[in-house]
Amino acid sequence: MPIPAGAPPDGGFAPPRDAAPLPAAAPAATALTLGPFAVGEDGVLAPRAPGQDPPRLRFAWRGRPCEARLDAASELRLAAIAARIPSTAEPDGAARRSAAFAALGAVQRALPGGWRLALTPDHRVRIEARTRLAAPATATGLVAAMVRFALTLDPYLDRLESAGVAGDACG
Repeated sequence: MPIPAGAPPDGGFAPPRDAAPLPAAAPAATALTLGPFAVGEDGVLAPRAPGQDPPRLRFAWRGRPCEARLDAASELRLAAIAARIPSTAEPDGAARRSAAFAALGAVQRALPGGWRLALTPDHRVRIEARTRLAAPATATGLVAAMVRFALTLDPYLDRLESAGVAGDACG
């Protein structure tokens, strides 16, 4: 359709010259909440309850309880309860327990640098890692570190399972 002669060059969609500008949108104080963190519009994490224990997110990977704890501005500790050592009171417990400890030794030697394996007082196997997030810590950086931890953990969970060290009753 041709534009009529004398029509404004913008097709008539320009605001009137005396129109007031639109008001700016009020900034949101917090874009969203991620567990114990407030996430700003720029993605930067801040503890929702400053001054208390370090904020931590709990998640599960392959049915195992995991945790991501932000100790300092960018120091992240990641941990998973990978398995439970069989009790000698269980059927075939002594033999399974011996095989479990042998598997733990092999897994401990194979873990990436900076990772460690620990046995809790109730005989759960805890695998831990530390990493640094770029400062300031962001929600994207935290979730990416959690995913990297879980994916790196996967083959060690497979090794424990193949050795008969079950992941059930970990929680």
